[in-house]
Parts: sequence; structure tokens; C-alpha cells
Amino acid sequence: MRSDYGAHAVIELARRAGQGPVQCAEIAACQKIPEAYLDQLLSSLRRVGIVRSVRGPHGGHELARDPRQLTLGDIVTALEGPVVPHEFVHEPASDDQGADWWAACAVRNAWLAATEASQRVLDQTSISDLLEQQVQIRAHRAEQPTVGNAVATPDVTDH
Repeated sequence: MRSDYGAHAVIELARRAGQGPVQCAEIAACQKIPEAYLDQLLSSLRRVGIVRSVRGPHGGHELARDPRQLTLGDIVTALEGPVVPHEFVHEPASDDQGADWWAACAVRNAWLAATEASQRVLDQTSISDLLEQQVQIRAHRAEQPTVGNAVATPDVTDH
């Protein structure tokens, strides 16, 4: 949940790049994120240099990095920690015969492969790519014909 909300907030900031700081309340309203929770997420993202905050009456938040150089992996790692758990990162201890049974565990190896693949996808997905995809999704929604009496309108959120 943290990473999902965080990614949507960062995509919103990327969408508004170059327009000046965006207030937390605006991001929260556009992305349907509880404002108090979003404030916590933005603070975490600010601490790692993904977002910068500007104080004052015309203050708010803006991206501190180019969205083409910022990845979904950066967001997830900042808010959740690394995808690959610590127990997979360290070198397992060998037993007295030199056999490394921990590293030879089939289940452990499958989990490691899955987490490494997940991290690769996250690290290869830039925020600008996600923004471009979201713009296409919104355009497609806007093109949808009306259904019954309801009119298909583009969603104001990136969800």
C-alpha cells in the first residue's frame, strides 16, 4: 500500500513537473490518498532525495529528480526497503564438510530468483514511462462510448 500510494503521488508530481510545487492536499485529492498518510509518504521520499519540499504560502512538493532517471524500484525501496530480503543477500554459512546446504535449498533459490526478477522489473520501470502509460489509459477511457445512461468520463486518479 505504501509503495502504491507513493508511486501514484510521484507520478502526479511528474505530471505537474515544471509547474511549481504542488500542495499535499492537491495530490491527495487527485490521487484519492488520505492526506495525513500522503504527508508521511512524502516525508519519507524527501529524506531519500526523491521529492523536495518548498515552504510558504506557495509551497508544496516537487520531484527532486528527473522522472526519466527515477524508477519504481527507487520508490519501493524508499518506502518498503529492498525487495530482496536480507536473508537472501548474506552469504550462508557452510557446515563442517564444506557443503552449503542453505544455498542449495531449492525453495530458497526459487524465492531468490522471484525477488531478483521483481527488483529488475521495478528498476527498469521509470516514472516517466508510468506517466506516459497513464496518459494513454486516461485517453482510452475518455474515448469509451457511453454505457446505458452513464457517460464514460476519464478518471481523475491514476488508479
